[in-house]
Amino acid sequence: MNKGKIIFYVSIAIGTVLVLIGAIYYIKNSNIWILKPLDLIVVGVSIYFGPYGLYYNIQTKKIKNIEARLPDFLRDVAEAGRFGMTLSESIIVASSGRYGPLTKEIKKMAAQIEWGVPVNEALESFKERIKTPLVERMITIIIKANESGGNVADVLNMVSHAALESQMVEKERVIEMQTYVFVMFIAYGVFLATILILAASFFPEMYKAGSAMAGVSSVGGPVSVQYQLIPQVEFLFVVATLINGVGDGILAGVLSQGKYEAGFFLAFILLIAGYIFLRMMGIA
Repeated sequence: MNKGKIIFYVSIAIGTVLVLIGAIYYIKNSNIWILKPLDLIVVGVSIYFGPYGLYYNIQTKKIKNIEARLPDFLRDVAEAGRFGMTLSESIIVASSGRYGPLTKEIKKMAAQIEWGVPVNEALESFKERIKTPLVERMITIIIKANESGGNVADVLNMVSHAALESQMVEKERVIEMQTYVFVMFIAYGVFLATILILAASFFPEMYKAGSAMAGVSSVGGPVSVQYQLIPQVEFLFVVATLINGVGDGILAGVLSQGKYEAGFFLAFILLIAGYIFLRMMGIA
């Protein structure tokens, strides 16, 4: 079991415990807690997304930094191969360059080759250590090209261009999707502002009107305003805010990176931010 799954399952377990405790005391309307029972529920739900979302974002950034330097390494290996060097010799020569997070693993691969490890085995070991989608795809192509013979330098050059184009397409897609993500965040802010306006102006006036009209009769019968339901309506607003924050965060991850896990940390941020806002305004 990898580290990400462990973090995810532990977060689910801790979050579920807090949600259950908060729900039990909320139903019983207990006053023994300094914090509101609803706070425990919100913290529990946020733990579902926060730790794993942070871990996923850190790993994703690490993978992007590694893959960003891969085309440079492949291009340098291809250039060395054009001078008549074999693939193993080209890798050893290219390992003297600097490739950011890849440098350490490239030097390790070059050292293996110098110790007599076959180049295909060294490449396979390099692929297993890095284990990112782009690296696995590109290294597999290089290994197959080396096994089949021919001009590996041309293959390396094409693979380098393919990796670079793939990264450019991904960057363009992310930039295009950022507009929609920004619109979603604005909509969430407008939703919170609407709740604040209703709670600050409309509900108090409704409560006053309902209290004043209690017991007043008219020709058609007694007049009543169901102001007693205002707390329930405010609670529904809180629930809607939490659901909206989680949904918007996950959808933002899907739009920006194409994976719902990418939106877990955004869901955590929107959930906590929305609830803190409602608590500060006295709504939650």
